[in-house]
Amino acid sequence: MTQPDSFNLILIGDRINPGFRPTRALLDAGDIAGFQALAVRQVEAGASYLDVTIGPRARDEPELLAKVVRALQAAVSVPLCFDYPDSNLQELCLKTYDRARAGGAMPMLNSITEHRWELMDLYRPLGPFKIIVMASERVEGGVAKGNKTAEEFASTARRVALHLQKDYGVPMDDIFIDISVSAAVADTTGLHRSTLAAIKMIRNDPDLSGIHIMGGLTNIGQQLPAKAADGSDLKLSLECAFLTLAVPLGFDAVLCTPWRGLKPLPDDNYVLNAYKNFLEQSGSNALRAVRKFYRA
Repeated sequence: MTQPDSFNLILIGDRINPGFRPTRALLDAGDIAGFQALAVRQVEAGASYLDVTIGPRARDEPELLAKVVRALQAAVSVPLCFDYPDSNLQELCLKTYDRARAGGAMPMLNSITEHRWELMDLYRPLGPFKIIVMASERVEGGVAKGNKTAEEFASTARRVALHLQKDYGVPMDDIFIDISVSAAVADTTGLHRSTLAAIKMIRNDPDLSGIHIMGGLTNIGQQLPAKAADGSDLKLSLECAFLTLAVPLGFDAVLCTPWRGLKPLPDDNYVLNAYKNFLEQSGSNALRAVRKFYRA
């Protein structure tokens, strides 16, 4: 089967985040112009949204967070995605955000979970926004629990999405389900299999027509070496291997570094086939399969 040259994905740029060392250096230096240049670079690389966080400093310096939001909007016209669990900080971001500078586009909030709804208290007073929903956790008996099976991921996504639609009037097209791609090296219970199966289940649910399915790919290559056994960039190849399988199932948006060069892998690609083999394994066999990704 011949693969297309590129994925047709909504890219949410992830670099305005002090978890990246160069970005943390910009933040430590108070280099607002550097933040603007980073925003421009992401947009030029294809980002449709920019995820924005300055980390824990926002709690002590909310005025700095507002300054960053204004500066980013002065530099680029794509909508911003505000990445805070704190509703007070999200409120500040929403009040600072200028829709006119984004061509009238709504901002995005990252993220809602089944056990954390307070962010939705901002939806009507401050105007609608797009919403990232974390499908990795569900509430059972009043207690938050991590999802492991495809059915748990998909049923959580369905409950939260229908609740947003029914009780808040959120259109499905404004909901992004984050299915949380885990680290391959630690997956001995088939989480990756469950994730891929859940994508298909969510996409095929007629009640969720129009919903977006996304994830961040940063974790997938954690604790793995830089190069695969064939000499390729292992982490990039793993990200591409996941997307090569996930996009045809309905995965349509990704939180990523836009210039990473994500592209479909050919059927004979070494890492793609090693990843497919990994997906068939569990327990210690999964760990042995992971070793096939790289040189001993």
